[in-house]
Amino acid sequence: MDRQRRKILELGLGGMGLIGGAIACSPIISNRNSEQDKSSSNPPKKIVIPPMKLTEASQERIKVSGLDPIATLREFDYGKVTQENGRTVREFQLTAQSKTVKLDAATDFITWNVNDRVPGPTLRATEGDRVRIAFANRGGHSHSLHFHGEHPSEMDGVKPIRNGAATIYEFDAMPYGVHLYHCHIEPVARHIGKGLYGMFIIDPPTPRPPADEIVLIMAGYDTNGDGRNEMYAFNGLPHFYMQQPIAVQQNQLLRLYVLNMIEYDPVATFHVHANMFQVYRTGRSMSPSEESDVITMGTAERHILELTYRFTGKYMFHPHQDTIADAGCMGLFEVVTS
Repeated sequence: MDRQRRKILELGLGGMGLIGGAIACSPIISNRNSEQDKSSSNPPKKIVIPPMKLTEASQERIKVSGLDPIATLREFDYGKVTQENGRTVREFQLTAQSKTVKLDAATDFITWNVNDRVPGPTLRATEGDRVRIAFANRGGHSHSLHFHGEHPSEMDGVKPIRNGAATIYEFDAMPYGVHLYHCHIEPVARHIGKGLYGMFIIDPPTPRPPADEIVLIMAGYDTNGDGRNEMYAFNGLPHFYMQQPIAVQQNQLLRLYVLNMIEYDPVATFHVHANMFQVYRTGRSMSPSEESDVITMGTAERHILELTYRFTGKYMFHPHQDTIADAGCMGLFEVVTS
């Protein structure tokens, strides 16, 4: 193990205080297509992000619940960036933890989570970057992090990391696309269902066109341990985006990174009202493969969906399995004009 990796591993073993400080140094960027935008000789088209005017009820619900769907929506973690031997290295500090959240006024739920968040932070890199993840387990059970994409077998994240221990996952970010990470300890469905998952975006070497970029992760909650979901949510908190619509700009490209992390249900669809979207399956192409207003997704399936709203107003989005939507996995886009 080289000196840099040993230093990071010691940091992970050093306790939550040091890990928290390292996380705080990691750049969290709200709604940027890519860090490449900042260094481009041609300034990117200005994207208008309408302010999310949180109601008092929404602010209180975030505070009481312990979950923050607003942070998941448009925040991307690019890691701590360094250069080693002429290449970009992105270092991330991820910690498995446990905490009780309040899904609604009557339902408390013990999560197993990443960095005190459900979903975990959305990690972002560019194809070819070196990704170095210091993973510390403070979750009370054995956990791991398995990343989708290409990497050596020893970095596959299937080996249990006991409570109180740490490890490093290190690999090249490839191929570009929308990926994910999750715990891979048996029973995997339970570990994921408790909240140990997040999105991992690898941008193509040539950036996609500027857009308002939004993350939407569908997930379920088995609140009584019967192996079935009783509640569902986009970005962690049931019904939140129905109570607090997502403001988007009229006549502006909207890029949705949509991931289905619902366990115990074989499939879920994603549907938008009064519009059509272009589909980039798994984010693995620069040109759309099809157009639709509904797409079917198995567990861990994910896509980039692009659309533009021509008319102002409020428009629903939800799975077309009404039982899933009615149990919390439903939201509104509120299209506004300048």
